[in-house]
Amino acid sequence: MPRPAYLTLFERGELEPRAEETIKLLSPCRVCPRNCGVDRFRDEKGFCRAGRYAEVSSVTPHLGEEPSISGVRGSGTIFFTHCNLRCLYCQNHDISQEGFGEKMDEETLAGKMLQLESEGVHNINWVSPSHYVPQILKALAIACERGLRLPIVYNSGGYDSVEMLRLLDGVVDIYMPDIKYGSDNSAARLSGVGDYVERNREALKEMHRQVGDLELDNKGVAVRGLLVRHLVLPNGLSGTESCLRFLTEEVSKGIYLSLMAQYHPCYKAPEHPELDRGLTRKEYDEAVRIAEKCGVHRGYFQELSSSSVFLPDFKKRRPFK
Repeated sequence: MPRPAYLTLFERGELEPRAEETIKLLSPCRVCPRNCGVDRFRDEKGFCRAGRYAEVSSVTPHLGEEPSISGVRGSGTIFFTHCNLRCLYCQNHDISQEGFGEKMDEETLAGKMLQLESEGVHNINWVSPSHYVPQILKALAIACERGLRLPIVYNSGGYDSVEMLRLLDGVVDIYMPDIKYGSDNSAARLSGVGDYVERNREALKEMHRQVGDLELDNKGVAVRGLLVRHLVLPNGLSGTESCLRFLTEEVSKGIYLSLMAQYHPCYKAPEHPELDRGLTRKEYDEAVRIAEKCGVHRGYFQELSSSSVFLPDFKKRRPFK
């Protein structure tokens, strides 16, 4: 079992103070790049609609992540409710946009991490954590005190605050963010955020600075590093070439990429003709060609059939098939 990064902070007595420092950022809220400034201690709601306590929709071992994350025993996923993006096509819209989930104080959330560890998973995977970093870090400090010893995966939409990421330096083992768009025009129209590209790219650089290129153990399970996801959208909306050139030219020539073909017209996508269909074989093959041209030589490529395989149902205890 790899030694998780946060153990060093814990042994120095620095993990709990770090958590207390981040909690202060809830009021006025500056937890993500939106800097809404609401008082979340009083449960005021900003863009993401999150209040004082984290809300969680699912806690489950997940075998459907990338092979190096799920391994053979699954990734211990904690799906957080709400989001700091408004993606028109979100496949998790019932939790990200419609608020399905339950509030958990930090003690309860710590218990969920320990529960997952007892089920034998390879890691603890925080899914959509960007707007709950203070609460999650506090829960981690409690869980670590109680014996948690699994690596941490930070699995985000990529719209992350560098200020918050720096507070996670020495805490997170594996960063797994999205790089959704190559242009702010697409980001604004499709995800409701006008500065996604700049904020996303500075966040990816900071993540790589902290953990470097993805490293696998002798069984092919990730132990540390950066794994970037890029979901290919129909009609060239994701700006694949701009995204992949940035990754290989400005982050790392050894970048580990997950080039995703699983786009499905969910949520409000059927209301928008440019989004109201799946990918064509030609579109995905072109994305693969771009990846090869940009020098991507490490990572994963999905089958087009994945568009129907990975649709979750968060009303079930095990949301994924």
